[in-house]
Amino acid sequence: MDWERIKERLEAVLQTPMHVSLISEADWLHLSEEQAEYPASFCRSIERGQDILFYLAKEHKDIRVLQVAGAKLTASERKLVEMTVESKQTQEKKQRGTYLSEDERKAHQLRDWLLQQMELGSTYAELPDALASQSSLYSTKIPLLLYGDYSQSQSVSYAELKKLLESFFESEIILIPLMDKEWLILAPEGLLTSGSEEREGDEEESVEQILDALGSGLYEMLANEWVGECHLAIDYPVKPAKSLFATILKLRETIMLGRSFHVGSFIHLRWELRLEKLLHLIEEEEKAEFLEQVLRGTDHALDAETVTTLEHFFTLDCNVSETAKKLYIHRNTLLYRLDKFKNETGLDVRTFNHAVLVRLALLLYKVTKRK
Repeated sequence: MDWERIKERLEAVLQTPMHVSLISEADWLHLSEEQAEYPASFCRSIERGQDILFYLAKEHKDIRVLQVAGAKLTASERKLVEMTVESKQTQEKKQRGTYLSEDERKAHQLRDWLLQQMELGSTYAELPDALASQSSLYSTKIPLLLYGDYSQSQSVSYAELKKLLESFFESEIILIPLMDKEWLILAPEGLLTSGSEEREGDEEESVEQILDALGSGLYEMLANEWVGECHLAIDYPVKPAKSLFATILKLRETIMLGRSFHVGSFIHLRWELRLEKLLHLIEEEEKAEFLEQVLRGTDHALDAETVTTLEHFFTLDCNVSETAKKLYIHRNTLLYRLDKFKNETGLDVRTFNHAVLVRLALLLYKVTKRK
């Protein structure tokens, strides 16, 4: 729901600044019980300090509110805001009930079941046959998890996003809205072989390469044509009827690992984050101890230029010539940087054992440094 537009209209009428924000449901209920004459669920607005908070919508374990400086509102103006918000909520409910497409109705049923399993703390759950059959989830699909980094006040239409995605894939897809700004995409397995005739004679691409290319193309399209920046996680094809819930948990973990270990990356491939998953499970004290043992107080050697050089060097399988080309520097310049790092740390990344140690240290250094 576009609360930003409602906020702007109320600001124009009442001539007072407002803003949309989130508070935890626990805080809302606590303040409601203290102030309301009615049960908390019927409370339309509450006071917090010098502000008045108007109930807009529940979002998982948070409440979206319209926040106004209380001293600037009379009792009648406060009632006016409550009635305006309630009218908008009622209107939206009627529209959803009237215009919900069959696809969106099925998607919402799947979403409700998935969220119920999350609330129960499940780690594995098979879809009920009724839900699996009505949404054609017995056939193999390519799962992608999309998280939109758009503003909280922006609303994304299910129908518009599904149309955009189907235009990109040139095929029907299943789209399931999950948490706020989070969407599960199930694309047909046939995308893995489409265009293979055109590639005949070329070296055959692996499943991972095809999925990587698919994700890169989708991300570029969404970044250019959607409402904002986004993160995209991709996994191997699955049969959703048996493993939809487990797949979502894996895709969420993939986005979390990608955002933690590779800041600035927006496409997260599960098979490329196996090492990061292992490192994430290590206790913080052990991470710090490992870094201390490997770097031995030479953290200053990991400046931005050195980190970039080492990351490209490892990505290109420690190939000096290819790394120099990738960095647009002379081969001797690269060798100078590697020798300089060796002199400062005692670690020669051109040897296997030292390369492994530095690769692990780089990953851990990035996450511990930000903390």
